[in-house]
Amino acid sequence: MSAVRAIAAAPVASSLRMTLLGTGTVGSAFVERLAALQGSSLLIPPLVAIANSRGFARVDADTQRAVLDELREVDNVRDGAWMSGDSFGRGDIVVDATASALVADRHAEWLRRGAHVVTACKIGQGSDLARWSLIQRARHDGDTQYGDSATVGAGLPLLRSIRMLNRGGDRIYAIAGVLSGSLAWLFNHYDGMRPFSGFVRDARDAGYTEPDPRDDLSGEDVRRKILILARAAGVELESADVDVQSLVPDALATLPASDVDAALPAMDELLRQRFAEAHRNGEVLKFIARLEDGRARVGLESLPFDHPLAGGAGTDNRVAIWSDRYNVQPLVIQGPGAGAEVTAAALLDDVLQIRG
Repeated sequence: MSAVRAIAAAPVASSLRMTLLGTGTVGSAFVERLAALQGSSLLIPPLVAIANSRGFARVDADTQRAVLDELREVDNVRDGAWMSGDSFGRGDIVVDATASALVADRHAEWLRRGAHVVTACKIGQGSDLARWSLIQRARHDGDTQYGDSATVGAGLPLLRSIRMLNRGGDRIYAIAGVLSGSLAWLFNHYDGMRPFSGFVRDARDAGYTEPDPRDDLSGEDVRRKILILARAAGVELESADVDVQSLVPDALATLPASDVDAALPAMDELLRQRFAEAHRNGEVLKFIARLEDGRARVGLESLPFDHPLAGGAGTDNRVAIWSDRYNVQPLVIQGPGAGAEVTAAALLDDVLQIRG
Protein backbone atom coordinates (compact mmCIF):
# COMPACT_ATOMS: atom_id res chain seq x y z
CA MET A 1 0.00 0.00 0.00
CA SER A 2 1.28 3.46 -0.84
CA ALA A 3 2.91 5.40 2.00
CA VAL A 4 1.42 8.60 0.58
CA ARG A 5 -1.78 9.64 2.28
CA ALA A 6 -3.70 12.68 3.37
CA ILE A 7 -2.66 14.82 6.31
CA ALA A 8 -4.88 15.87 9.16
CA ALA A 9 -4.17 18.78 11.45
CA ALA A 10 -0.94 18.08 13.29
CA PRO A 11 -1.56 17.07 16.91
CA VAL A 12 -0.15 19.26 19.64
CA ALA A 13 2.71 17.65 21.53
CA SER A 14 5.28 18.83 24.03
CA SER A 15 8.26 17.41 22.11
CA LEU A 16 9.56 18.91 18.89
CA ARG A 17 9.09 17.06 15.63
CA MET A 18 10.04 17.94 12.06
CA THR A 19 8.13 17.89 8.79
CA LEU A 20 10.14 18.32 5.59
CA LEU A 21 8.47 20.16 2.73
CA GLY A 22 10.15 19.55 -0.62
CA THR A 23 11.79 16.47 -2.11
CA GLY A 24 14.19 18.06 -4.58
CA THR A 25 17.97 18.23 -4.30
CA VAL A 26 17.99 20.19 -1.03
CA GLY A 27 15.24 18.10 0.56
CA SER A 28 17.02 14.91 -0.45
CA ALA A 29 20.33 16.19 0.95
CA PHE A 30 18.56 17.06 4.21
CA VAL A 31 17.31 13.48 4.58
CA GLU A 32 20.79 12.15 3.77
CA ARG A 33 22.32 14.40 6.42
CA LEU A 34 19.84 13.18 9.01
CA ALA A 35 20.69 9.59 8.13
CA ALA A 36 24.42 10.26 8.40
CA LEU A 37 23.98 11.78 11.87
CA GLN A 38 21.88 8.97 13.29
CA GLY A 39 23.47 7.77 16.49
CA SER A 40 25.41 11.00 17.02
CA SER A 41 25.24 12.98 20.24
CA LEU A 42 23.23 15.75 18.58
CA LEU A 43 19.71 16.21 19.93
CA ILE A 44 17.94 16.21 16.57
CA PRO A 45 14.12 16.30 16.63
CA PRO A 46 12.65 13.32 14.79
CA LEU A 47 11.55 13.70 11.18
CA VAL A 48 7.94 12.50 11.29
CA ALA A 49 6.64 13.48 7.84
CA ILE A 50 7.69 14.44 4.32
CA ALA A 51 5.49 16.35 1.87
CA ASN A 52 5.63 17.79 -1.62
CA SER A 53 3.07 18.97 -4.16
CA ARG A 54 2.16 15.33 -4.83
CA GLY A 55 1.24 14.35 -1.30
CA PHE A 56 2.20 13.74 2.31
CA ALA A 57 3.58 10.73 4.17
CA ARG A 58 4.40 9.84 7.75
CA VAL A 59 7.96 8.57 8.21
CA ASP A 60 10.39 7.33 10.81
CA ALA A 61 14.16 6.86 10.76
CA ASP A 62 13.82 3.56 8.91
CA THR A 63 11.38 4.68 6.21
CA GLN A 64 12.31 8.28 5.40
CA ARG A 65 14.55 7.47 2.42
CA ALA A 66 12.04 5.08 0.85
CA VAL A 67 9.17 7.54 1.32
CA LEU A 68 11.27 10.35 -0.14
CA ASP A 69 11.80 8.28 -3.27
CA GLU A 70 8.12 7.36 -3.46
CA LEU A 71 6.94 10.93 -3.18
CA ARG A 72 9.18 11.85 -6.09
CA GLU A 73 7.59 9.15 -8.24
CA VAL A 74 3.90 9.28 -7.32
CA ASP A 75 1.87 11.07 -9.98
CA ASN A 76 -1.71 10.31 -8.98
CA VAL A 77 -1.84 12.06 -5.62
CA ARG A 78 -2.58 15.75 -5.40
CA ASP A 79 -3.38 16.16 -1.72
CA GLY A 80 -2.55 19.68 -0.63
CA ALA A 81 -4.21 19.46 2.79
CA TRP A 82 -0.84 20.01 4.51
CA MET A 83 -0.87 23.51 3.02
CA SER A 84 -3.79 24.64 5.15
CA GLY A 85 -3.11 27.23 7.81
CA ASP A 86 -3.89 24.86 10.68
CA SER A 87 -1.72 21.95 9.52
CA PHE A 88 1.12 22.79 11.92
CA GLY A 89 1.17 24.12 15.45
CA ARG A 90 2.95 24.00 18.78
CA GLY A 91 5.74 21.43 18.77
CA ASP A 92 6.19 21.37 14.99
CA ILE A 93 9.27 22.45 13.07
CA VAL A 94 8.47 23.00 9.40
CA VAL A 95 11.57 22.59 7.22
CA ASP A 96 10.82 24.33 3.93
CA ALA A 97 13.14 23.05 1.20
CA THR A 98 10.86 24.25 -1.59
CA ALA A 99 11.09 27.34 -3.77
CA SER A 100 7.33 27.86 -3.58
CA ALA A 101 5.63 31.21 -3.06
CA LEU A 102 2.48 29.32 -2.00
CA VAL A 103 4.42 27.66 0.81
CA ALA A 104 6.11 30.94 1.77
CA ASP A 105 2.67 32.52 2.06
CA ARG A 106 1.90 30.00 4.85
CA HIS A 107 4.98 30.72 6.93
CA ALA A 108 3.40 33.55 8.93
CA GLU A 109 0.29 31.54 9.80
CA TRP A 110 2.31 28.52 10.91
CA LEU A 111 4.54 30.75 13.05
CA ARG A 112 1.52 32.44 14.59
CA ARG A 113 0.01 29.06 15.49
CA GLY A 114 3.17 28.05 17.35
CA ALA A 115 5.15 26.13 14.72
CA HIS A 116 8.78 26.99 14.09
CA VAL A 117 9.82 27.44 10.44
CA VAL A 118 13.26 26.76 8.98
CA THR A 119 13.66 27.61 5.32
CA ALA A 120 16.00 27.78 2.36
CA CYS A 121 13.36 29.62 0.33
CA LYS A 122 14.15 33.30 -0.20
CA ILE A 123 10.59 34.35 -1.02
CA GLY A 124 9.41 34.84 2.56
CA GLN A 125 12.18 37.21 3.60
CA GLY A 126 13.35 38.51 0.23
CA SER A 127 10.29 39.57 -1.72
CA ASP A 128 7.36 41.79 -0.69
CA LEU A 129 8.04 43.89 2.38
CA ALA A 130 4.47 43.18 3.54
CA ARG A 131 5.15 39.42 3.58
CA TRP A 132 8.41 40.00 5.47
CA SER A 133 6.56 42.17 8.03
CA LEU A 134 3.89 39.51 8.54
CA ILE A 135 6.58 36.95 9.30
CA GLN A 136 8.22 39.24 11.87
CA ARG A 137 4.92 39.89 13.63
CA ALA A 138 3.96 36.22 13.54
CA ARG A 139 7.26 35.21 15.16
CA HIS A 140 6.51 37.61 17.99
CA ASP A 141 2.85 36.66 18.37
CA GLY A 142 3.54 32.92 18.27
CA ASP A 143 6.74 33.09 20.35
CA THR A 144 8.36 31.05 17.59
CA GLN A 145 11.61 30.98 15.65
CA TYR A 146 12.26 31.51 11.95
CA GLY A 147 15.50 29.97 10.73
CA ASP A 148 16.67 31.61 7.51
CA SER A 149 20.46 31.17 7.42
CA ALA A 150 20.14 28.94 4.32
CA THR A 151 18.49 31.71 2.29
CA VAL A 152 21.71 33.68 1.67
CA GLY A 153 25.12 32.13 1.27
CA ALA A 154 23.90 28.58 1.90
CA GLY A 155 24.54 28.93 5.63
CA LEU A 156 27.63 31.15 5.63
CA PRO A 157 27.51 33.26 8.83
CA LEU A 158 26.19 36.34 7.02
CA LEU A 159 22.79 36.91 8.61
CA ARG A 160 24.09 35.76 11.98
CA SER A 161 26.97 38.24 11.85
CA ILE A 162 24.76 41.15 10.76
CA ARG A 163 22.25 40.46 13.55
CA MET A 164 24.98 40.08 16.17
CA LEU A 165 26.51 43.42 15.13
CA ASN A 166 23.09 45.06 15.39
CA ARG A 167 22.38 43.56 18.79
CA GLY A 168 25.76 44.82 19.99
CA GLY A 169 24.91 48.37 18.99
CA ASP A 170 27.20 48.40 15.98
CA ARG A 171 25.91 50.53 13.13
CA ILE A 172 26.21 48.89 9.71
CA TYR A 173 27.14 51.40 7.03
CA ALA A 174 27.35 49.19 3.97
CA ILE A 175 27.16 45.61 2.73
CA ALA A 176 28.51 44.46 -0.62
CA GLY A 177 29.21 41.09 -2.05
CA VAL A 178 29.13 38.31 -4.59
CA LEU A 179 25.90 36.58 -3.59
CA SER A 180 25.31 34.20 -6.51
CA GLY A 181 27.28 30.97 -6.76
CA SER A 182 26.48 30.61 -10.45
CA LEU A 183 27.52 34.17 -11.34
CA ALA A 184 30.61 33.82 -9.18
CA TRP A 185 31.61 30.75 -11.18
CA LEU A 186 30.98 32.50 -14.49
CA PHE A 187 33.13 35.53 -13.74
CA ASN A 188 35.82 33.49 -12.00
CA HIS A 189 36.22 31.53 -15.25
CA TYR A 190 35.40 33.98 -18.05
CA ASP A 191 38.67 34.90 -19.78
CA GLY A 192 37.48 37.22 -22.57
CA MET A 193 38.76 34.80 -25.20
CA ARG A 194 36.06 32.16 -25.41
CA PRO A 195 32.52 33.50 -25.92
CA PHE A 196 30.68 34.19 -22.66
CA SER A 197 27.78 32.07 -23.92
CA GLY A 198 30.05 29.02 -23.86
CA PHE A 199 30.76 29.55 -20.18
CA VAL A 200 27.03 29.93 -19.51
CA ARG A 201 26.40 26.56 -21.18
CA ASP A 202 29.21 25.00 -19.16
CA ALA A 203 27.76 26.38 -15.93
CA ARG A 204 24.28 25.18 -16.82
CA ASP A 205 25.50 21.69 -17.75
CA ALA A 206 27.41 21.47 -14.46
CA GLY A 207 24.25 22.35 -12.54
CA TYR A 208 25.52 25.74 -11.33
CA THR A 209 22.69 27.67 -13.00
CA GLU A 210 18.99 26.99 -13.24
CA PRO A 211 17.89 25.02 -16.34
CA ASP A 212 16.96 28.39 -17.82
CA PRO A 213 20.14 30.40 -17.11
CA ARG A 214 18.23 33.67 -17.45
CA ASP A 215 16.96 33.02 -13.91
CA ASP A 216 20.54 33.57 -12.71
CA LEU A 217 21.73 36.11 -15.29
CA SER A 218 18.79 38.44 -14.67
CA GLY A 219 20.00 39.25 -11.15
CA GLU A 220 16.56 38.60 -9.64
CA ASP A 221 17.90 35.94 -7.28
CA VAL A 222 20.57 38.37 -6.09
CA ARG A 223 17.88 41.05 -5.59
CA ARG A 224 16.16 38.79 -3.07
CA LYS A 225 19.40 38.07 -1.25
CA ILE A 226 20.42 41.71 -0.82
CA LEU A 227 16.89 42.48 0.39
CA ILE A 228 17.23 39.78 3.05
CA LEU A 229 20.58 41.18 4.19
CA ALA A 230 19.33 44.77 4.11
CA ARG A 231 16.28 43.99 6.21
CA ALA A 232 18.43 42.08 8.70
CA ALA A 233 20.58 45.22 8.94
CA GLY A 234 17.49 47.31 9.70
CA VAL A 235 16.94 48.81 6.23
CA GLU A 236 13.39 47.81 5.29
CA LEU A 237 13.50 48.16 1.52
CA GLU A 238 10.78 47.21 -0.92
CA SER A 239 11.72 44.88 -3.74
CA ALA A 240 11.25 47.69 -6.27
CA ASP A 241 13.79 49.81 -4.34
CA VAL A 242 16.65 47.61 -5.57
CA ASP A 243 18.19 48.75 -8.85
CA VAL A 244 18.93 45.56 -10.81
CA GLN A 245 21.09 45.69 -13.94
CA SER A 246 20.33 42.43 -15.70
CA LEU A 247 22.89 40.68 -17.90
CA VAL A 248 20.08 39.43 -20.14
CA PRO A 249 19.50 41.55 -23.28
CA ASP A 250 15.90 42.50 -24.01
CA ALA A 251 15.83 40.31 -27.11
CA LEU A 252 16.86 37.29 -25.05
CA ALA A 253 14.59 38.07 -22.10
CA THR A 254 11.38 37.68 -24.10
CA LEU A 255 12.15 34.35 -25.76
CA PRO A 256 10.47 31.07 -24.80
CA ALA A 257 12.73 28.79 -22.76
CA SER A 258 13.15 26.39 -25.69
CA ASP A 259 14.83 29.13 -27.76
CA VAL A 260 17.23 30.45 -25.12
CA ASP A 261 20.22 28.23 -25.80
CA ALA A 262 20.50 29.22 -29.46
CA ALA A 263 20.18 32.91 -28.56
CA LEU A 264 22.79 33.01 -25.77
CA PRO A 265 25.47 34.46 -28.12
CA ALA A 266 23.50 37.74 -28.03
CA MET A 267 25.36 38.38 -24.76
CA ASP A 268 28.85 37.76 -26.10
CA GLU A 269 29.92 41.08 -27.60
CA LEU A 270 28.83 43.25 -24.68
CA LEU A 271 30.58 40.95 -22.16
CA ARG A 272 33.70 40.85 -24.34
CA GLN A 273 33.84 44.65 -24.34
CA ARG A 274 33.28 44.83 -20.57
CA PHE A 275 36.03 42.28 -19.97
CA ALA A 276 38.47 44.06 -22.28
CA GLU A 277 37.88 47.41 -20.58
CA ALA A 278 38.38 45.88 -17.12
CA HIS A 279 41.53 44.09 -18.28
CA ARG A 280 43.02 47.34 -19.65
CA ASN A 281 42.43 48.95 -16.25
CA GLY A 282 43.99 46.04 -14.37
CA GLU A 283 40.62 45.07 -12.92
CA VAL A 284 38.31 42.06 -12.77
CA LEU A 285 34.57 41.66 -13.41
CA LYS A 286 32.31 40.60 -10.55
CA PHE A 287 28.52 40.56 -10.22
CA ILE A 288 27.99 42.59 -7.07
CA ALA A 289 25.08 43.44 -4.79
CA ARG A 290 25.46 46.62 -2.72
CA LEU A 291 23.65 48.27 0.16
CA GLU A 292 24.90 51.82 0.81
CA ASP A 293 23.21 54.88 2.34
CA GLY A 294 19.89 53.05 2.55
CA ARG A 295 19.92 52.17 -1.15
CA ALA A 296 20.57 48.87 -2.89
CA ARG A 297 21.76 47.95 -6.35
CA VAL A 298 22.77 44.78 -8.18
CA GLY A 299 24.91 44.49 -11.30
CA LEU A 300 28.23 43.82 -12.98
CA GLU A 301 31.19 45.85 -11.67
CA SER A 302 34.86 46.19 -12.55
CA LEU A 303 36.96 45.96 -9.38
CA PRO A 304 40.69 46.48 -8.71
CA PHE A 305 42.58 43.26 -7.99
CA ASP A 306 43.16 44.34 -4.37
CA HIS A 307 39.48 45.08 -3.69
CA PRO A 308 37.99 43.03 -0.81
CA LEU A 309 35.52 41.43 -3.23
CA ALA A 310 37.91 40.74 -6.10
CA GLY A 311 39.06 37.37 -4.75
CA GLY A 312 37.27 34.08 -4.49
CA ALA A 313 37.17 30.93 -6.56
CA GLY A 314 34.65 28.49 -7.94
CA THR A 315 31.13 29.20 -6.71
CA ASP A 316 32.28 31.01 -3.56
CA ASN A 317 30.23 33.84 -2.14
CA ARG A 318 32.32 36.72 -0.78
CA VAL A 319 30.67 39.47 1.28
CA ALA A 320 32.11 42.59 2.92
CA ILE A 321 30.41 44.39 5.83
CA TRP A 322 31.38 47.91 6.90
CA SER A 323 30.32 49.04 10.37
CA ASP A 324 31.54 51.07 13.35
CA ARG A 325 34.07 48.43 14.32
CA TYR A 326 34.81 47.36 10.72
CA ASN A 327 35.07 50.84 9.26
CA VAL A 328 38.37 51.09 7.39
CA GLN A 329 38.87 47.36 6.89
CA PRO A 330 35.56 45.55 6.33
CA LEU A 331 34.59 42.22 7.80
CA VAL A 332 34.86 39.76 4.88
CA ILE A 333 33.04 36.43 4.89
CA GLN A 334 33.78 33.92 2.16
CA GLY A 335 32.84 30.33 1.42
CA PRO A 336 30.65 28.03 -0.66
CA GLY A 337 27.47 29.92 -1.47
CA ALA A 338 25.64 27.19 -3.33
CA GLY A 339 25.11 23.46 -3.23
CA ALA A 340 22.51 21.10 -1.86
CA GLU A 341 24.75 19.65 0.84
CA VAL A 342 25.81 22.96 2.42
CA THR A 343 22.25 24.28 2.16
CA ALA A 344 20.87 21.18 3.88
CA ALA A 345 23.52 21.53 6.59
CA ALA A 346 22.43 25.14 7.15
CA LEU A 347 18.81 24.02 7.50
CA LEU A 348 19.77 21.50 10.15
CA ASP A 349 21.94 24.06 11.94
CA ASP A 350 18.87 26.27 12.28
CA VAL A 351 16.78 23.33 13.51
CA LEU A 352 19.33 22.64 16.23
CA GLN A 353 19.01 26.24 17.47
CA ILE A 354 15.34 25.69 18.29
CA ARG A 355 14.31 24.72 21.80
CA GLY A 356 10.82 23.55 22.67
